[in-house]
Amino acid sequence: MSEAMKIPISVDNLQRNLHTSTQTRKNRFERWENVENIFESTRPEEFEGKHILLIDDVVTTGSTLESCALQLLQIENVKVSIATLAFADF
Repeated sequence: MSEAMKIPISVDNLQRNLHTSTQTRKNRFERWENVENIFESTRPEEFEGKHILLIDDVVTTGSTLESCALQLLQIENVKVSIATLAFADF
C-alpha cells in the first residue's frame, strides 16, 4: 500500500511492549483486556503532526486496532485512520 499510495511506511515505530496470549478463543471483552496498553511508540516524534494509516490483515472485534490507535493518539497532533483487508464475524 505504501508503494501504491506513494507514502512512507514505518514498520518498527509502533511495537508491542508486552506479549500476551492468542486472541483466537477469547470473547470481545477478553480480547480488549488482552491488548490494553500493550503497544508503545519507540520514536513518537516521528509521528508528530502526521496522519497515520493503521493496516491490519483481519479485524474481528477491533480491539488490537483500538489499542494501537489509542497509543498513537497520545502523540501531539496525530490523526489515525484504519484499513483492513478482511473482517471476521464474531
